[in-house]
Amino acid sequence: MKNRTRIWIMIAIFIATFMTSVEITIVTTALPSIISELHGLAYQSWIMSTYLLTTAITTPIYGKLADSWGRKIVFQVGVILFTLGSLLSGLSPSIFSLILARALQGLGAGSIIPLTFTIIADIYSFQDRAKVLAFNNTAWGLSALLGPLLGGFLVDTLSWHWVFFVNVPLGVLIFLVITFKYTETLAAKTVLHIDWYGICWLSITLIALLIGIQQINISIRSSIILFSVSLLSFFLLIKQEKKVSDPLIPFEMFVNPTFSIQVVTSTLLSGILIGYQIYFPIWLQSIYRVPATISGLVVTSSSVMWLLASFLVGGLLRRFSPKNIILVVVSVQFISYLSLLFINSSFPYWVFYLIAAISGFGMGIVISINIMLSQHLVSKKLLGSATAIITLGRTLGQTLMIGIYGAVLNLFIRLQLHGLRFSAVNNFISSTNKIDIHLQQIFAPIVLNSLHAVFGVVNLLFIVILVTNMLDPNKEVIR
Repeated sequence: MKNRTRIWIMIAIFIATFMTSVEITIVTTALPSIISELHGLAYQSWIMSTYLLTTAITTPIYGKLADSWGRKIVFQVGVILFTLGSLLSGLSPSIFSLILARALQGLGAGSIIPLTFTIIADIYSFQDRAKVLAFNNTAWGLSALLGPLLGGFLVDTLSWHWVFFVNVPLGVLIFLVITFKYTETLAAKTVLHIDWYGICWLSITLIALLIGIQQINISIRSSIILFSVSLLSFFLLIKQEKKVSDPLIPFEMFVNPTFSIQVVTSTLLSGILIGYQIYFPIWLQSIYRVPATISGLVVTSSSVMWLLASFLVGGLLRRFSPKNIILVVVSVQFISYLSLLFINSSFPYWVFYLIAAISGFGMGIVISINIMLSQHLVSKKLLGSATAIITLGRTLGQTLMIGIYGAVLNLFIRLQLHGLRFSAVNNFISSTNKIDIHLQQIFAPIVLNSLHAVFGVVNLLFIVILVTNMLDPNKEVIR
């Protein structure tokens, strides 16, 4: 492929990465306005979770289709669905129509997110891939930095509708570039046997799992039933995939233990990622009474370090084995997080920015290695499926841990109330609410102990990651 053509394709991939990643940060900024105008407080969580749910369900399906039909057509379908979903979201007259439009956006994102990585793997060698992935990561970093600012500007100067409309011209541009500049290199299969039962069991598995997580703090009984349904359907999925000739999820990929370890590592690290993104700002606002804007910068420091670290991956992989790199980097992250179990309200709050920076630096290295190695360890015909699985793992890791962290926080708060109202703690957490010294002395230890419990779970995830990677049989430098 000519360099000029590659540049055009990378421009489209860069914009697509920015478009799908900024969707999270820009929408969260507009949520208060959306909820107020559409009277949707009771259903506000579904604005985000529906998008996440349809993305998770369709990711492995698109991965399989990309290996069968080719990358171009599947990517184009994803861009069309995402762009149409964005347009309908902006035009939504009610909360229910918005939720449906967000589901359509998620159907498109399920194709776009994994296929950006797959197309990069198609057009660049393993040696060049680290540098290209690092460049593409800058789109993710820009979305983390610009998303809240752009969302606030659009809401203040125009309306919340424009946080969705802004995606429409971007989607049209991506579609045109891919249509006229990208030439398909993968030969499409003349006969495609669609694994409908596999799609069915996978959908039930993920829907039951993700809704079950949403129900943890509402009804434990409902969560247990949904988790049981998810487990049963997953068992049926495995049984189905073993007997079909063209499975939706080729489990042969997991025969290689190094591949399986990359998926586990990426999934758990993504769960850790969402932990500090949510709970560091809560810690800073509730215990230190830091303003919301300043507390949000803790995530920014992580994003900046992630970008810087991703440019180092290529050089590290030329000198050291992936196993040793991951063990060293995760160990440093683990040590930094251990301090969170012991610090109190007198500890300097700038340390959180340091821990977030260390965490982001480590994520930039390890997750880039997870993606590259998982693609490198499978055959060309399974490249799309492998990338989809690692992407699905990242989505599930964040979604699962959101529910678990929330359940742990609420449980530990309730155990310490001793007759106090839970709503009073809810009011205490935001730094915008003025709290007198007496209430500060009562509620600060309750919230602090609960946050210690949350990051106790985070540290357990680090231990699992370290033990899992110690079991990796591959100790060689990958060439």
